[in-house]
Amino acid sequence: MFYKKADLVMEETKADAILVSDGANMRYLSGFRGATGYLYLTKTRRVLATDSRYTEMARAEAPDFEVIELAPAQTYGQLLNSLMEADGAENVGFEDQYLLYADYRKLQKECGGRLKTELGDRLDLLRCVKTEQEIAYLAQAEAIGDLAFTHMLDVLRPGMTELEAAAELEYFMKTHGAENLSFETIVASGVNSSMPHAMPSAKKIEPGDFVTMDFGCVYNGYCSDMTRTVVVGKASEKQKEIYEIVLKAQLAGLAAVRSGVRGCDVDKVSRDIIAKAGYGDCFGHGLGHSVGLYIHEEPRLSRLCETVLQPGVIQTVEPGIYLPGFGGVRIEDMVVVTEDGCRNLTSSDKNLIEL
Repeated sequence: MFYKKADLVMEETKADAILVSDGANMRYLSGFRGATGYLYLTKTRRVLATDSRYTEMARAEAPDFEVIELAPAQTYGQLLNSLMEADGAENVGFEDQYLLYADYRKLQKECGGRLKTELGDRLDLLRCVKTEQEIAYLAQAEAIGDLAFTHMLDVLRPGMTELEAAAELEYFMKTHGAENLSFETIVASGVNSSMPHAMPSAKKIEPGDFVTMDFGCVYNGYCSDMTRTVVVGKASEKQKEIYEIVLKAQLAGLAAVRSGVRGCDVDKVSRDIIAKAGYGDCFGHGLGHSVGLYIHEEPRLSRLCETVLQPGVIQTVEPGIYLPGFGGVRIEDMVVVTEDGCRNLTSSDKNLIEL
């Protein structure tokens, strides 16, 4: 586990201790999957506070932590306050971006006002650069997605609903090694594919429809993410035009990813291609994002991200064109940044497929 990285945050913020409440950060630092309770860390002490539903699991998954079970009629604030008092911790860092305001107020009151340092995204940023083991988990999750896409090419047919297609994708991934979904599966057909985050509906897939499938799964805690758009039946000339523009933008974005490049510069490479083709107003979202224990991590490939990419960072590259009343295309791969480019973890065909 990576709990020693928390020392860097304490040194930077001058905090006596830090309180971790976000589930992904709890898992990253301790190994505990339960996402219930808090991690309390000082330079000399590591505590995982949780309730009786999770204590056995916590002891098994976080052997480097002292697991303390919440007592009956005891609040987390009372438990944590006793730890802070015993350690003389008067300046405690907390995850202000994740704590609900009501929870913060209650904790602050019960902990005697000791929550003084807002950690912002400092703990999240510890997860940016992945180890080889993390990359192996991410690659396996993406490999399951590739198998699922290949399966869907044999299954998709006119008359199938978007909901049925989404269920088929999810069932396949969970019966081929996935422990969970990375996010709610997107299957959007025909005019619905113009909505980047459309929710699967009872709409039936029809001949000539674009079908966009955006999906991912979790393997050993780590997420995958990929998108493919196909045509059920024969593609029209307009569909072919849009698809080829998106593919060209996606390939150019992949070629631009490398260590030392800013996220905004990679985004611009793909965005300029779409804009030059006359569809700049039809690509509203960022080009990509990092992936790890959570599906949307930092850094991002977007117009606003000036973060310089480093080796070991994961990025998706997913340009799209969306035309209301007509349909849309998105193509997405997940890659690992390297010194001289990137390593693509996604192997599914990206040429226009007509089923």
